[in-house]
Amino acid sequence: MTSLKTYVFLFAFAFTLSGYSQYTEVINSNRPGASQSAFSVGTNVVQFEAGPYMLNETHELLDREDKSFGADFTVRYGLLWPQLEINVEGTFQSTKRTYTNTIPNEDKFSNFKTLTLGAKYLVYDPFKNAEEEKPNLYSWKANHSFKWKYLIPAVAVYAGANFDTADNPFTAPGVEGFSPKIMISTQNNFSGGWVFVMNFIKDRIGTDQSDFSFILTLTKSIADQWAVFAESENISSDFYADNLIRFGGAYLWTRNFQVDVAATFNTKDTPSVFGVNLGASYRLDFHKDKEEDDGTSAEDELERRENKARGEKKNKRKKEEIDFDSDN
Repeated sequence: MTSLKTYVFLFAFAFTLSGYSQYTEVINSNRPGASQSAFSVGTNVVQFEAGPYMLNETHELLDREDKSFGADFTVRYGLLWPQLEINVEGTFQSTKRTYTNTIPNEDKFSNFKTLTLGAKYLVYDPFKNAEEEKPNLYSWKANHSFKWKYLIPAVAVYAGANFDTADNPFTAPGVEGFSPKIMISTQNNFSGGWVFVMNFIKDRIGTDQSDFSFILTLTKSIADQWAVFAESENISSDFYADNLIRFGGAYLWTRNFQVDVAATFNTKDTPSVFGVNLGASYRLDFHKDKEEDDGTSAEDELERRENKARGEKKNKRKKEEIDFDSDN
């Protein structure tokens, strides 16, 4: 069984490693934020990301209050090439709507807010084949020093298809069937465990709810197996506009399992928004690559270092025993 020390070592390099290859030794999840990283999960990796949430929305002008419960999910799969990922993502929500005017009444409805099949491809990685920029497993200082190259982001493109049912209460009237979704995702992996992701999204293209949104996410790995994040999501369309703010954190339970929590809110009252979500990410790791076959993965390197340390300690004891015997 892999020791906790191994997980701590691998987690400390998780964000650094993701800048040099698609596959990482520990799970690399998009949760708990709403943005997508530029990198895929890695070939032959199946990853599940899901969680329930609670959402309260109060619209002052319409004298309306919505109390909702739902769940979002994503299934990701690395296919054919390290740069390619296909995914299915969706959100199902059930809402109880109360009108708070002179004649109070209630309405209940539920449906998929989103259901999308898409593919993401990394078109540019500034650290690809940069041998001198790979993690130095023997030097903390070398891995945490600033490099100007960190300012150049990795860039991925995404194309997908939404499916909306007819008379969906969460979409604009007349929006139904299939509609395109496109996105550009950038990612900067800075020293010290900082990661900055930007998404620029055009959603439901050609419909009466053609949203444009951009998401900015800043993540920091801290205290071995913990990571925290802050996020801003700006949405603009004729149907709905908002600026959502999120904060949260994630805990690496094992190399293939992560749990997370986050809160969402905004600063307006048309409507005001407050939500809390919990979640988990789990991967089935069938990945094999040349590095692993050659025994040069981060985990293999850690094992070699531990074996070397044990061997040096053993040799030292032997030398002390010989020196002791020679004195007699």
